[in-house]
Amino acid sequence: MLDLIIRGATVIDGLGHDARQADVAVQDGRITAVGEVRDAAREVIDAGGLALMPGIVDVHTHYDAQITWDPTLSPSPSLGVTTAVMGNCGFGIVPAPPAARDLVIRNLSVVEGMDLESLRCGIQWDFESFGDYLAALRRRGAYANVAVLVGHSTVRTAVMGEEASTRKQASPEELARMKAIVADAMAQGAIGLGASYSLNHSGYGGVPMPSTISDLAELDALIGAMGPHGRGVIAIASGATPPQELEPLVARHGRPMFQGTGMAMYNEQEPQRALRIFEASADAQRRGNGLYVQIPCQPLSFDFTMANAYPFYSHAAFDPIKAYSPEQLAAVFRDPSWRAQFRDNLSHPRPGMIFQGNWDRVMVAVTHQPAHARYVNRQVAEIAASEGRDPLDVVLDMSLAEDLQTAFLGRFLNVGDDGVARLLKHEAGVVALSDAGAHLIYMCDAGFGLHFLAHWVRARGDFDLVEGVRRLTSHPADLYGIADRGRIAVGAHADLMLFDPQAVGVTPAERVADLPGGGRRTIRRPTGVHGVFCNGIRTFDGRDYVRHAKGPGAVLDRFTSSRGRHLAPAAS
Repeated sequence: MLDLIIRGATVIDGLGHDARQADVAVQDGRITAVGEVRDAAREVIDAGGLALMPGIVDVHTHYDAQITWDPTLSPSPSLGVTTAVMGNCGFGIVPAPPAARDLVIRNLSVVEGMDLESLRCGIQWDFESFGDYLAALRRRGAYANVAVLVGHSTVRTAVMGEEASTRKQASPEELARMKAIVADAMAQGAIGLGASYSLNHSGYGGVPMPSTISDLAELDALIGAMGPHGRGVIAIASGATPPQELEPLVARHGRPMFQGTGMAMYNEQEPQRALRIFEASADAQRRGNGLYVQIPCQPLSFDFTMANAYPFYSHAAFDPIKAYSPEQLAAVFRDPSWRAQFRDNLSHPRPGMIFQGNWDRVMVAVTHQPAHARYVNRQVAEIAASEGRDPLDVVLDMSLAEDLQTAFLGRFLNVGDDGVARLLKHEAGVVALSDAGAHLIYMCDAGFGLHFLAHWVRARGDFDLVEGVRRLTSHPADLYGIADRGRIAVGAHADLMLFDPQAVGVTPAERVADLPGGGRRTIRRPTGVHGVFCNGIRTFDGRDYVRHAKGPGAVLDRFTSSRGRHLAPAAS
């Protein structure tokens, strides 16, 4: 007897084949038949009128800490995700020598917008090495399959301590220890190496995240320590580092590299900049070097207060004050000369900076004084124009009146559908950068896949449903070497999402207080999703998570070489 039959759904297989009505049979976590199935099963679901697709593969998440206390990986499985890659940007929580743990999570709390006390209360430190961490994840059992990148910054911190963020050059002995850690992580089952060279990645007290101050030679050495030639991926927040400097690393080590950078997101102020990065990456692929660009399908959002104004940290005016207390910051923000200095910075932005002085992209999200309630959900530029004030003065004066607790939401990049669509369709792009599990205070982009289906497929028609599903499933799975997932085919793992294409989407953001210690976070909920299955086991029933003593997700630790095709050489 079969474990599960889903009958009569319109099957979109994730491989680009035409949709067709069929039954899908599941036994022991694998798909055993696609077509007409007459056998009996322990569970039969009538899916008439609904569509069935592979579960969404999210290659850019930050669930490294949350997974230790929340095996559901909320909210991603409810939003259709059945496979998540963690440890992106090189910001994980392993290796975890006890002396480095609090330093690691202090930095993580700032760079990824997480509640520090929740991290301190919630993380169960029953691991130290990478192998220990994967073993701990296997014991807990998540509601989605997970793969883990070994992180450059975390490895650097484990070896160099506080100096990881202050000393550019590691000693030969320190580099040897870092290489040994990376080699061990890969041997234990890491999917690859994560790193960052972004100007915008700062940690606790405004210190640079460790990998961002290292040179590419150190990254080169760590890639070389990953093991056999061609095994494992490199996921890098590349900042202003151009593809031309990254391609030699890909060529030398034969491993695909995935860039995530604001430089490669659509910016109407410089509309051709991102396209040049995509084209340079496509040229690298034509030379046989797998260089790709992670591209979000939503505006890139940043939530912040002026007590932790990290979107502004790449501007020189903030250099001496990043580690200031709120009381010290308040004195600085009242100083007209400092305000003049920051305005001057904004008139001369550098490439790679998140904030370019575009106050029309900054919205007031939460205020704490009744008199300021009228500003909520309004753009700073609009408030300033209506009151005849400078936008910077609006932000600082409101913040000072509220003890720097006013919350702002900035959407600085990837705004403008026609420009974004061109990048989403580009042959060098991979739909990603949900940042699920991070930046929890006032935003949640974990539902990127449902948004993609609702906005780019149904509403705009930039993709048909068949291609839209492929871009969310087999495309990223194959590029990352995640075998037999992201597809509905005989023998594949039964990671599935049952949905209504005419209703699928995500709700507006809502705040809940369910983090350890009572911390608050932002979540979104699905619409039009009728069921999510991981390895043939239902994890979400369309209304809530299904209770399991242990989640059905696998800890992925064996990967194939990238199956993404290289582009054909351009005609001469």
